[in-house]
Order: sequence, then C-alpha cells, then structure tokens
Amino acid sequence: MKKTGFDNELYVKKQTENILKRIDAFGNKLYLEFGGKLFDDLHAARVLPGFDPNVKTKILRNLKDKLEIIFCIGAPAIEKNKIRADFGITYGNELLRLMRNLRELGLKINSVVITQYNEQPAADMFRKQLERKGEKVYIHKLTKGYPNDVDTIVSDEGYGANPYIETTRPLVVVNAPGPNSGKLATCLSQLYHEYKRGVRAGYAKYETFPVWNLPLKHPVNVAYEAATADIDDRNMIDYFHLEAYGVSAVNYNRDLEVFPVVKNILSRILGNSVYKSPTDMGVNMAGYAITDDAVVQEAAKQEIIRRYFKTYNEYKQGKADLDTAHRVEILMKDMGVNALDRTTVAPARAKAAECGHSSVALELPDGSIVTGRDKNNLYAPAAVIINAIKALAKIDDKIKLITPDAIDAVLKVKREALKSKTKKMNLEEALIALSFSAATNPTVEFALGKLELLEGCEAHSTVMLPESSLQIFRKLGINLTCDPEFSGE
Repeated sequence: MKKTGFDNELYVKKQTENILKRIDAFGNKLYLEFGGKLFDDLHAARVLPGFDPNVKTKILRNLKDKLEIIFCIGAPAIEKNKIRADFGITYGNELLRLMRNLRELGLKINSVVITQYNEQPAADMFRKQLERKGEKVYIHKLTKGYPNDVDTIVSDEGYGANPYIETTRPLVVVNAPGPNSGKLATCLSQLYHEYKRGVRAGYAKYETFPVWNLPLKHPVNVAYEAATADIDDRNMIDYFHLEAYGVSAVNYNRDLEVFPVVKNILSRILGNSVYKSPTDMGVNMAGYAITDDAVVQEAAKQEIIRRYFKTYNEYKQGKADLDTAHRVEILMKDMGVNALDRTTVAPARAKAAECGHSSVALELPDGSIVTGRDKNNLYAPAAVIINAIKALAKIDDKIKLITPDAIDAVLKVKREALKSKTKKMNLEEALIALSFSAATNPTVEFALGKLELLEGCEAHSTVMLPESSLQIFRKLGINLTCDPEFSGE
C-alpha cells in the first residue's frame, strides 16, 4: 500500500472554514477566483499523496447553499481549439463537462463569460451552442486602459463596459477550464458593478499551488513550476508579504507582477487598501494538511521526473520549445534526481534492448515490475496490461487470455473493413476482446477484474504512444511516461 502524506479530511475542514471566514470579512458577498481544476486534480493527488483529486467539489458541496458559479473561457482559447493536456479534450468540451458534473452534485451554475472577445467566429459559434443549451452567456472584451490607466479601468469605459452578471448568493466562485481565461478580470469587473449598486463585495483567490507556507525550493513547489513551465510560471518569494509582515511566503511571478495593479484597482473600487500582498489575497490551506513531509517530498520529485519526460515529448512533437524542456530538466537536476530514479524506466529500456522492439514496463502495487513488448500481433501497451492483470490474478504466463483466433478476427476486420494498415491489436482493441472472452471464460473474467488494481501504478514506454493509448492509461489511472522517441510504425 502506498504511503500517504496528506490529511484530506483536515484539508476540507480548514479550507471550508477559511473561505467562510473570508466571506464574513467582507460582509455581503465574496468573489472567489478558483484556480486549478475542480475535478480530477491529478497533479495535486500525485504530489500530495492522500489528496482527493475531487476534493474541491467536496469543499463546494459544504458551501453549496451559499454559492453560485460563474465560468470563464477565453475567446482566443476557443479560436485555437486549445486542448486540456491531461485529458486530451478542448477547453470548450471541458467547460461543458464541468457544468454537467457540478449540476449533478446539486451546485448552482450562474452563467458563462466569454472573455477577451474580439469577434472570433469560433467564439460566436460556441456562444450559440451554449445559449441553445439554455445557458446564460456574457461577453467581455479586453478592458480599456488595462493595466496602467486605473482611472479608465475603474470607470464606465473600463469595467463598466462589461455587462453586469446578476448574482444572488454570498459566495460567487469564478472558475475556468484552463489558465489565462480571464477569471481575475471577471471578478474585478463584478466588484465595480456591485459597488456602483451599493453592494459591499470582496475578492479572494483560491490556488492550491504554489503552497505559500512551504519553502521556495520545496519539491512540491518545484513540481508546480515544472508543471507550468509552458506558461513560464516561476515561484518567487512574495516580497510584498515579506516587507509587510517580515514573514517569508511563496507565490508566483504573475501574481507578484500584477499585484500593484490589482491593489490599485481594488483600492479605487473599495475605497481602501484591503490586501498588503498577493499571499494576503489567497485562502489556500493545503500546507496545513501535510502530515508526512518526507513522503510528500519524494512524491513531488517523482512528479518532476514525469514532467521532464512529458515536456521532452512535447518538444519532439513540436508542441513545446527546447528552452521549456531544458528548464524542466534543470529543475529536475536541482532536486538531485534523474530519469533513472523512476522505477519503470530502466526495465522498459532493458526489455527494448533485449528484444529489439519498443517496450513498456509497469510497476504493480507490490513493487514488482512487469513488461510488455511489441509482438507480431500485439502492441506493447496491450501486452503490458495483459501481463499485468495475469500477474495480479496469478495466472500462468503461458495461458493466453485472448486466443490467436480472436486476435486474427479483430485484425481481419481492421484490415478488410476498416482498411487499416496496422497489423497489430492496440490496447483498446485488446480490452474489448478481453471483455468478450470474459463472458464465456471465468479465467479471463477474473483477470479482467484486476484492472482496477492498476490505478495509481507507474509505467514507462520506450517510445511515444498514440493519443488513443494515452487516454486509456489515464482512464485506468496509470501514471505513464514515454521516452521522447517516435515509434517505428
């Protein structure tokens, strides 16, 4: 059983209390900028073992009678069809998924704001799609005068040019399917409108990372920097906080850079200076729920190695530049770890060297390693998953869970009906074939039941895998990395 280093229930308790305290500090209403992921925060779960990837929704459910949610999505992200990397879906589809899932939990969705709008055709199309689903949609253009002309920003020409979003509850959570979606601007625009209407409202920010009360070079904070290397986030000491309180706190460069602007805008709207530092604006309590720092540090170092592989894969595929990849590599080396500190890397490479084919190694819950290689009729990802469930079910390796006839039947359909040039069964096809076999073969049914034990396991491939295989590893909950090498097929 994997060690935990984070008390999730304590976190829920402290985080809920801190948000309620911040609402009370302002009185009538709080606009809470919610960074990160509401669901499936897999990065947090990996670096803070014991962290529930859906914990934010538990916190929201604790507050559901007090809150409503506004979602922001940037028109440029819609136009570029931007993809959420961890699930391989567009920001637009992720937004629809979030809204559906939150409503199933009984949470109130107020509306969607399309920000940074400049008559992008794709944004117009997405707006119509949302409105035809019955959603309220608002359009925000770039704020006139931002960031330096505060007189214009805090006026009817600036924030006042945006439509006012009618809200009725004391907590308004502002979230987005990805970064740079205009959450802050939406919160400040609403504050301007609220104060014009005589409503006393406030602003706060909820970001899990960086963890403000951990050291700057703590592996958890470095892992966050590695995860956001593509948008050039850099952890820094909050010099505003240090000067105001004599206490060291960690924040990131974008919040520090924009703080003087935000402080001026808030002071102009509220009539006084509410916050002395970016850290003051935050409500995050994650650092107080760490129970075993050694466990958390090791988990974070492993995440940095995963990010190293991910970034070099993206560089090889033309999705990232070499400077970004080098930056993550430097962060990894600064932590005193390297690629071979990932337990599955050496076995995968050794298997590939031995057989001359691409290979995948997977670490089982007991720490043992199984491998799979490309075969005449089976790709390595399919082979390793089959070998893994056989090992977990203690089935002799000589027993075939998928008969040669079944494999031949699948490949015949691919070749003749689908005109596919591939001559091997991929992971998805192998799982489907196993499911059919399980209906009549108790041994296969027993083995297939072991799939759920693979959640949280680690795996490594000696070549970059297609998106279809990556998606299945994600759905199985397996943390996969790949050498930045193209497959020969």
